[in-house]
Amino acid sequence: MIIEHFAVAPLGCNCVILGDEERGTGIVIDPGGEAPRILARLEELGLKCEGIVHTHTHFDHIGATKEVQDGTNAPIMIHEKDLFLYEGVQMQLDGFGAPFRAPEMATVDRFLSHGDTVLAGALEAEVVHTPGHSPGSVCLTLDADRPVVIAGDTLFARSVGRSDLWGGNTSQLVDSIKRKLFALRDETLVICGHGPNTTIGEERRLNPFVGRA
Repeated sequence: MIIEHFAVAPLGCNCVILGDEERGTGIVIDPGGEAPRILARLEELGLKCEGIVHTHTHFDHIGATKEVQDGTNAPIMIHEKDLFLYEGVQMQLDGFGAPFRAPEMATVDRFLSHGDTVLAGALEAEVVHTPGHSPGSVCLTLDADRPVVIAGDTLFARSVGRSDLWGGNTSQLVDSIKRKLFALRDETLVICGHGPNTTIGEERRLNPFVGRA
């Protein structure tokens, strides 16, 4: 199994590549920018991209979506409740006072729901709907030798995603973390949407924004 992540411009979103090394197939999660770098890394790893998945659709997580799709022909997947954000990238940029135009966005091919499975070759990632940072925020869990959750901007190391943006909701965010993410095993590796990795156990004990659960 290949699980690799690296921060991409413009705001340091962690783009994740999940791959089945034996079959040479994989998925890209949160291509926020730097499409040539993402495509080059797929080639270096020998992976054919079979899906582009978004944990949510804030502009810093979707900026390279169309370019990556153009280079791979992979389907684009989001939760339907985040479609208004995906289609409203210029609104988001204007809200942040960003002095540039939104990139062209490709058509969404599949809407994800809680409990769905996303395949990367023989690897199966389960979709967990975790609203709060955005209405359609999702996390992806993998039951590997060491369990992994790709958490997007729902949970960070000693922090949580902000809930003051479009459709955000603080009580939903806390509920999503406590009821869904903190139900995972302590040793579960958390790959966050920005910043360093952490574990569920560490956040259950030490995250000051959520408290013990």
